[in-house]
Amino acid sequence: MNKVDVFNKEYNYIKDPKLVKDVQYLVSMLPDYFFEVPASSTGKYHPKYALGDGGLVRHTKSAVRMAYELLSNPIIGGKYTNHEKDLMIIALILHDGVKSGKEKSQYTKVEHPLLATEFIKDNMDHLEMDDEDIEFICEVISSHMGAWNKDFDGNEVLPIPRTKYQSFVHMCDYLASRKFINVEFDNNNDVIG
Repeated sequence: MNKVDVFNKEYNYIKDPKLVKDVQYLVSMLPDYFFEVPASSTGKYHPKYALGDGGLVRHTKSAVRMAYELLSNPIIGGKYTNHEKDLMIIALILHDGVKSGKEKSQYTKVEHPLLATEFIKDNMDHLEMDDEDIEFICEVISSHMGAWNKDFDGNEVLPIPRTKYQSFVHMCDYLASRKFINVEFDNNNDVIG
């Protein structure tokens, strides 16, 4: 499997070709398990389409597609520049990239948004985007869990969304995890419709 090709459809939502090249590089560096595991290690927190082999990829594609559809609506998308839209799409492609840790663990790592930002920053020397864009992407990824920002001891370990960009990325991830929303996929795991 070519990791980069998995998100070919989603790259088309990004207008800036330099940013496409950057996200393709980052996708190529994601741990192999990302492309195989379910979105929920316990099966409790995501819809059926996001469970089983490749479920995390389907969850990611669903979140990205929701973002694309919402950003294509002029009432919602008109609040953002094309560049901001590109960066939020990239953030959603990468938001759960190390969900089970840098090395695969059995369960989701609570701090996975912070691990994703570390992953991006560790690879920044290979990217064309500037530091401001990297910081934007990392800020929206770090808060994508929203209200679920505490560890098992009740300690706040993740920031909550504070900006419209952080709230938008959180909303798309949240919607993609709702069990009552059914998203259909074709044989290539691309969203149908």
